[in-house]
Amino acid sequence: MLKAVPIDELKPGMYVNQVLEQSGALKMRSKGIVKTQKVIDTLRTRGIQRVEIDTEKSKGLVEDIAPAPESVAPDTATQPQEKPINRESLNEANDLYFDAVNIQNGFLKSLKRGAAKDLKPVEELSQSLIESVFDNKDALSCLTLIKDADSYLLEHSINCSIIMGMFTQFLGYDRDIIDQASLGALLMDVGMSSLPEEVRNNTGEFSHADWEVMKTHVEIGIDLVEQCGDISDLALSIIAQHHERQDGSGYPRGLAGDDVSELARIAAIVDAYDAMTSNRPHKESITPTQALKRLTSIDNLDQNLVTQFIQCVGVHPVGSLVRLKSGKLAIVSQRGKRDALSPVVMSFYSVTSNHYNEIKRIDLSQYDDEIVSGVRPEDFKLNLSKFFQEVFISQAPN
Repeated sequence: MLKAVPIDELKPGMYVNQVLEQSGALKMRSKGIVKTQKVIDTLRTRGIQRVEIDTEKSKGLVEDIAPAPESVAPDTATQPQEKPINRESLNEANDLYFDAVNIQNGFLKSLKRGAAKDLKPVEELSQSLIESVFDNKDALSCLTLIKDADSYLLEHSINCSIIMGMFTQFLGYDRDIIDQASLGALLMDVGMSSLPEEVRNNTGEFSHADWEVMKTHVEIGIDLVEQCGDISDLALSIIAQHHERQDGSGYPRGLAGDDVSELARIAAIVDAYDAMTSNRPHKESITPTQALKRLTSIDNLDQNLVTQFIQCVGVHPVGSLVRLKSGKLAIVSQRGKRDALSPVVMSFYSVTSNHYNEIKRIDLSQYDDEIVSGVRPEDFKLNLSKFFQEVFISQAPN
């Protein structure tokens, strides 16, 4: 039984079958039970004006509604419970992450040879990453911040896909939109692999000519992806617009205002955050906390979304390397439930004695210890990627 409902009459518990009317350039599809008023408020701010609900799937909130002629397939989507971060969840996330690196590497090489004709491998990869976001979020978050400078382009695309999934889930998007957005984020820099190496790996200041070449990666990426078969308009818009800015200062088309879709504005934040926390040929990384602060000072990013992004990842994002007052280094493994400044961490290194310790889980809300600052592994001459792969995962508490 289907019924058109204005957004002001939508209530938690109703099953939304599709969006019927909305303002703005981005055409959104939405399907599923509305769980909270926050989701409704989010839909309203995005210009959703009228939706179609299925009264048979709604949870007893709508009565006396005449049936519509169409029928709707049963909803089989389920939301698995998030796993606590431990040895098992880290192993699962690690295996998925490095499978992702291999798949993405193979896809990029195929693109360069002109042999990639099918998006199915990367679509399946994106869906696997999102399944893990829903099921194994904290463990996967750790992987996005354990960087390998020699694999920046590969890891950046995977990290952006994961972080996009986390942020769009936080914002209340439905699963279909999250899948498409994460695929767009995974593919938004594929054009970079076709740029001259001297431009892509430039360690100095970009000349005007080099910068013009760099900007072509967007349109190159669109062409490459479109040659591989069907891709949703939503995913393609993220590839096309992730360097556009609301004030018109972006590229390649200099779009402004509502002509830049909200998901592209989200992608711009995700792209900037992961880039700033990574060592790149022309610029050293900064800590996640520093990156979050810097995002708030970039005027041409959507600052309302930046505020929500910080709420999503937390003051000390999971996976961050932090220094404790006790003189230990630790990796943030879980956000603080009561206090954002007191997360759960896993300590592993003594700054005072300069050696590794037994890995210990510490809930800072229960201990007389606190985070002094975020730090970079390079500050302590740590090969964090190697340590994480060879020691940390195998010794993490169960």
